[in-house]
Amino acid sequence: MNPAGSVFTDLAWIDLLFLAQGAIGTLKISAISILAGTIVGIILGWMLAAGNIFVRLLVNTLLDVFRSVPLIIQLILFDSFVSIAGFPMPAFWSGTIVLSVYTAALVAMVARAGIEAVDPNLRRAARSLGMSYWQDMRYVVWPVGLRAVFPSWIGVSLSVLKDSSLVYAIGYIELLRASQILTTKTQESFKIMLLVGLFYFLMSYPISKAGEYVEKKWQQ
Repeated sequence: MNPAGSVFTDLAWIDLLFLAQGAIGTLKISAISILAGTIVGIILGWMLAAGNIFVRLLVNTLLDVFRSVPLIIQLILFDSFVSIAGFPMPAFWSGTIVLSVYTAALVAMVARAGIEAVDPNLRRAARSLGMSYWQDMRYVVWPVGLRAVFPSWIGVSLSVLKDSSLVYAIGYIELLRASQILTTKTQESFKIMLLVGLFYFLMSYPISKAGEYVEKKWQQ
């Protein structure tokens, strides 16, 4: 029971539902960002591995910017820029765009490492058998390279899932922002943080175990 006249309320089941909705928001923005960022990152990684020196220099410079500037600053700058430019967009899409670019910058290095991990002799053997460059990439480089860097990609995905909490800075209500709202409402910060940690565990653990399962299947 709350003391008479208290402005705070007790933690209730409806608050758990609010946290669950925040977790769904986290999963939604993370899934889209990881998917889009992975596709763009693979293309950029290929450009880093196969492009000429000017292409590599340009791509490396751009990626260094996105890897070096803290994500929260990128989110705030982008959201402010589109508003100033007269093209305001919902916080969800602002966050998704920035997270996708950030993910692409990380995946690009993973993809390049995967391409470069393939034995050059194996690639020369493929070409000597009459494979075109794209057949070599499809049937030799990607299957071999993917197995080499798949654990790293899982790590990137888990990192993006947790880093998505920073979109609270531009007003998107995901899990962390939902917890802040409830903390202000109930002053039950310890209980709420325990619940938030549990939600993040429930989102991250299946991804980690699925990655381990795929790795074991490939090793059989």
